[in-house]
Amino acid sequence: MVSVAGQARKPRAWPAAVALLALVCPAHAQSPASVSVEIDANAAGVPLERVWPFYGYDEINYTTSPEGKALLAELARAHTAPVRVRNHFLLNTGDGAPSLKWGSTNVYREDAAGAPVYDWLLTDGIMDAITGAGAYPFVELGFMPEALSSHPAPYLNSSTTMFDSGCSYPPADYAKWASLIRAWATHAHERYPNVEASWLWELWNEPDLAYWKGTVDDYGKLYDYTEAALHDVLPGAALGGPAVSGVANGFLKQFLEHCVHGTNALTGQTGTRLDLVTFHAKGGVELVDDHVRMNLGGQLRLHRLGFKIVAGFPELTSTPIYITEADPDGCAACPVSSVPSNQYRNSTAYGAYELAMMKRSIELGAKEGIELAGLLTWAFTFPGTPYFAGYRSLSSNGIHLPVLGAFQLLGSLAGTRLPLTSTGARTLDDVVEHGVRDQPELDGMATLNEGAVQVLLWNYHDELVASPPTSVHVSIRLPASFGAYARASHLRVDEQHGDAYTAWQGQGMPESPSSAQLAELREAMVPSRLRPDETVAVASDGTVSFDFELPRFGVSLLTLLPASEPEDAPAPPSAAGGCACAVAGGGGQRSSALGSLGLLLAAFARRRRPRVVAQPAARRGQKLRLLEPQLGEPVVARDPQDPAAIDQAAPEADGRRLWQVRGRAGHLGDAETEESGLDQHLVVEHEVVGVFR
Repeated sequence: MVSVAGQARKPRAWPAAVALLALVCPAHAQSPASVSVEIDANAAGVPLERVWPFYGYDEINYTTSPEGKALLAELARAHTAPVRVRNHFLLNTGDGAPSLKWGSTNVYREDAAGAPVYDWLLTDGIMDAITGAGAYPFVELGFMPEALSSHPAPYLNSSTTMFDSGCSYPPADYAKWASLIRAWATHAHERYPNVEASWLWELWNEPDLAYWKGTVDDYGKLYDYTEAALHDVLPGAALGGPAVSGVANGFLKQFLEHCVHGTNALTGQTGTRLDLVTFHAKGGVELVDDHVRMNLGGQLRLHRLGFKIVAGFPELTSTPIYITEADPDGCAACPVSSVPSNQYRNSTAYGAYELAMMKRSIELGAKEGIELAGLLTWAFTFPGTPYFAGYRSLSSNGIHLPVLGAFQLLGSLAGTRLPLTSTGARTLDDVVEHGVRDQPELDGMATLNEGAVQVLLWNYHDELVASPPTSVHVSIRLPASFGAYARASHLRVDEQHGDAYTAWQGQGMPESPSSAQLAELREAMVPSRLRPDETVAVASDGTVSFDFELPRFGVSLLTLLPASEPEDAPAPPSAAGGCACAVAGGGGQRSSALGSLGLLLAAFARRRRPRVVAQPAARRGQKLRLLEPQLGEPVVARDPQDPAAIDQAAPEADGRRLWQVRGRAGHLGDAETEESGLDQHLVVEHEVVGVFR
């Protein structure tokens, strides 16, 4: 094995997340001595079901905050599939001031004669932020404007934990409600491109709870009027519901019965068009014996019940299902100070839970014969709150939490999902019925996409207790197109990689981090390389293998690309195990993730003739700005005096466009320069591997 990558920085001596994992509970801290994972990239696979690029949050006015806009852009960059964003309070009356568990846009009021007056200023700002980031709205039509409510006063909730507002009541006039939906859809269609095909639409939120003060029949009537109004303007728009909080209380089944066999309140005919079915499911988190216990099995059982209810209507077997809130617990806006069990949210356990839940839900959907289209994570950001306060969020004051790093690794997957076997995986039925309460589950997903093989692994357990890492042996049979060598990268999220919360603890948990501390946190939050990228030899039987340790709740992403033979390459190994590429576990090396992310994104790049650029006095790590880069375009540059002085360059943003470059040290090749005075420029080969718009 020959390494031709840049150097990795020394590991930091960050302490464990003491508030979460300091208590060792022998009954629950068991780990298998080792786990073997096998992937055959030549096997027949299935199209990858990317059910994960869905996010949402209560506080719709956080969308236009600087922190909100930055996070939206980060989410759009993180995924190979379109990102959808859902919010509450889209139609509420108010001045648009951000507030916890509240929001408003003031879209509707009436003049003295009772005629509607529409105002799209605030909604435009919100939708501009979402679409401007490269995401798409998952439009939640709700709640009731004050002038339309059948019980408008008091209009504001009495507290953040009570939903007793006038916005939760049915309309006083269903025809005026329909006119509002028609007007909003018309405005959106005129302002934004391809709304009919690219946006998703849903009526209300959790009408089985206090968010709706009407009956199931009242909700059905509201849906009938909404469906007719929306499809008057956008005939091809996908609309659904009922977004219930629970699937066992009968509301979901009654609503589906109404849409399939009931009487339409507007037309008097049988049935109402239903383009998608939505419901919610929360796992449940609790404190047990002084540690946090999660409940993956509990959430999956809710998913299964919802799937079975939908499958009970043969007319809906091909109707896509979106679980528009799929989370470990219920209250996103409840911090650790009010709910101590929410301490899991800052830890790496949150991300590992999400990945395990996503895969198992895909398997459940296939088993039940339904079409699972999306699992929406109800988490965003809470601007102005203390650092790492324990809200269910993806970032804290602009610092990404480990769960976002896990989603970045998951979001990079694309192409064909390959069969993956792991001796550390449990059966689906076992996880659904019992959760992960004794031995942990070390499982994963693998993909083949345009010549790249990716393997995503996680080490999950319901109990947040300290535990030794698990030794992992990964064997991958590569396609013949790889030839004798492969380029391998290994990105990691664990307490030493991509975990700003643990870094913050190591700083002494400052309430107001200094500039230097913030810089350290920003570096720590990025999923990072477990070791430098490397070129590995492929065995005669087409396999490569890797050995490393995966900590409890750790997430690893291996990416392999075909590679040419490096200088001083060893002879290819025999078929007995391929290349055993040992990777140190535990205190693994932290380094910039740029090289590995570039290698990952290069799987989707098209090869082109190199373009030569140069930059005066460039040095390692300096930003290299490329004007109008093309996807997959190689950019060659060199310095005759010091050709290996740069091996990578940082990403550069320009408005809504961001590109990344990947450098290869010591590989110069032949190039013609378009710049004079080459001896004054330090340059090296770089390749543009991603252009995001």
